[in-house]
Amino acid sequence: MDGANGPEWQPTACILCENNCGIRIQLDGRRFAKIRGDKDHVASAGYTCNKALRLDHYQNGGTRLTSPLRREADGSFTEIGWDTAISEIAARLRAVRDAHGGESIFFYGGGGQGNHLGGAYSGALMRALGGRYRSTALAQEKTGEGWVDAHLTGGHTTGDFEHAEVSVFIGKNPYQSHGVPRARTVLKQIATDPARTMIVLDPVRTETAELADIHLQVRPGTDAWCLSAVLGVLVQEDLVDHEFLAAHTTGADPVLTTLRTVDVPAYAAICGVDENLLRRTARVIAGAASVSTYEDLGVQQGPNSTLVSYLNKLLWLLTGNFAGPGAMQPHSWMAPLASYSLKVRQSPVTGAALLGGMVPCNVIAEEILTDHPKRFRAMVVESSNPAHSLADSATFQKALEALDTVVVIDVAFTETARLADYVLPAASQFEKWEATFFNLEFPRNTFHLRAPLLDPLPGTLAEPEIYARLLRELRVVSPLVLTALKAAARLGRRAYALTFAALALRDKKLMGVAPYLLYETLGPTLPHGARAAAVLWALTQRVGREYPAAMRRAGHRDADALFDAILESRSGVVFTADDYADAWNYVSHADGRIPVAIPELLEAIDALPETPAVHTDAEFPFVLAAGERRSFSANAIFRDPSWRTRDAGGALRVNPADAERLGLTTGGAARIVTATGTAEAVVEISDRMQPGHVSLPNGFGLDEAAGRVGVAPNDLTDRGWRDPIAGTPWHKHVPARIELAG
Repeated sequence: MDGANGPEWQPTACILCENNCGIRIQLDGRRFAKIRGDKDHVASAGYTCNKALRLDHYQNGGTRLTSPLRREADGSFTEIGWDTAISEIAARLRAVRDAHGGESIFFYGGGGQGNHLGGAYSGALMRALGGRYRSTALAQEKTGEGWVDAHLTGGHTTGDFEHAEVSVFIGKNPYQSHGVPRARTVLKQIATDPARTMIVLDPVRTETAELADIHLQVRPGTDAWCLSAVLGVLVQEDLVDHEFLAAHTTGADPVLTTLRTVDVPAYAAICGVDENLLRRTARVIAGAASVSTYEDLGVQQGPNSTLVSYLNKLLWLLTGNFAGPGAMQPHSWMAPLASYSLKVRQSPVTGAALLGGMVPCNVIAEEILTDHPKRFRAMVVESSNPAHSLADSATFQKALEALDTVVVIDVAFTETARLADYVLPAASQFEKWEATFFNLEFPRNTFHLRAPLLDPLPGTLAEPEIYARLLRELRVVSPLVLTALKAAARLGRRAYALTFAALALRDKKLMGVAPYLLYETLGPTLPHGARAAAVLWALTQRVGREYPAAMRRAGHRDADALFDAILESRSGVVFTADDYADAWNYVSHADGRIPVAIPELLEAIDALPETPAVHTDAEFPFVLAAGERRSFSANAIFRDPSWRTRDAGGALRVNPADAERLGLTTGGAARIVTATGTAEAVVEISDRMQPGHVSLPNGFGLDEAAGRVGVAPNDLTDRGWRDPIAGTPWHKHVPARIELAG
């Protein structure tokens, strides 16, 4: 496969953000010679951004792992064979399970922005070992919003920005971070249409804010007061959609009662936005035929983040912007990324709420660095780098060192891999069958199974095969079960489905390892060597059960036809197609209504007058936003710094007045000091920033052979700063001191 097709353009997808835009790549051997958007892609239709065009720096720019590694007693690593690695890892995980219970084995990751297929198989290993606890990057970002969604519609909602009369972006800069399909094209369409309005709530004058009609440039961390003031105007001026509330919601009265008491002038003073602009914003939203909103990490990784999620959703609920063109809608899933249950478990040591079913990232170290008998004793990390990406890296690294066993599966020798007992080398995302479950659109939802462009680098394996080898070594399934399923698979999918159902009825534990069974038995029968796609057969059966009419409207007569279409398409498929009125079918509550009152969050609104709006002090007078998205920053899978043609050092952005007072100059060096660490960064003086507000980009500070470039943001963040409900970190609101570097 290594370039055998010569100059042919190979379809695949970008792996750098949740949109996973379709791209085509022209190969020169193993090098990505040219990259362009895929006009045939069902979702992106040829759109791509500048970052996708530099994906050769992911595939070929960094140092790849090509052999399993074992840490020795002196801390060095030895290359070992796959059979040895699998045997020793299985033995160590089994020993931890037998001594302390399977729940002491913690799983982290399971895919990044572009690779979720392996994660579908990691769950089989977790359940086979008796594991109960896991987490992902979503627990750093989206679990508070997910908990709010679980109360309201019962699932995730998405905005129709292609058609919205008013688009509201809250702590979101889609010009750089995307998230909105075809983001820059859509933003420019909104900005140039006089009949449409763009509203941005952000302390920074971002590229999106520069396109906006209204920029609510709040003081950092005061988003809750700003949104409460806008909602207060909606209620106090009676701009709400009473007809919608009466017909489609429950519990509106306590919400309206709470918002009637909001002191709009006082909150305007707290957030630093002119009261008249807040009132104008409320009237624009109330008067629009359609409104869509999007919140992101700018607020989800700051103070009051779960409350802000609730206030955001009240904007469109109180104005009736649901289930219509340009409004908010729920959607189908190929596979839900998190649990939307209100039955919330707790972590074993700290008792932290597991929103979305995930352990909050800021408490993981506390679940390890203790003598509690239920502490985590082992950790399996896949396609993630928590030693770099979680708050207070130094403490998290100590936690990894305290574990009995750490296994890392990755393409590179990451900061986390360097602290592991075993490191297993994975094939890259372009060397295996891959997909993501960021299927978040309505009314047409899409899914893209990506075929490999290249053979795996010698010595590497795809994650589904790694998990299969571990499960074989653990002998979790009787050979008779595997034999029966293999025989049924040769007879066809109907026979296979009946056999699988009968075996699972006999032994309910088999469902826990279903992905492994599918890989071992159905997988070898799939065309094009797409064995890793076997788990998608089960997921398409789920689509057929959950959304049969929407699946048929998308052109698939049944679930098997959908599965076949996924296997054969190289630019993705539409797997469900809805009308706007069908959005109500996705509201999970028995009465079909949206319960808008969340008591805990109404109490938080009532408490805002006494809630601290400022978290800086004389020692740490600045607010540091750690991990800003910029034109030449991306997630840390880009380990080759040469991909950047601008901002190569990852500059600290500082307001001109602050720079003058501190004696800082563009290109000079500044020292950043927080309660957890110190770093030096090159300075960029920028009037995008408010006085007292500074920012560092994401994706820097990786430790490579050539040395570290830029600042690792989580050397400076503090795991103690977290949302009281979701436990999500305050990466975007870190009290800091800035000094001239000596």
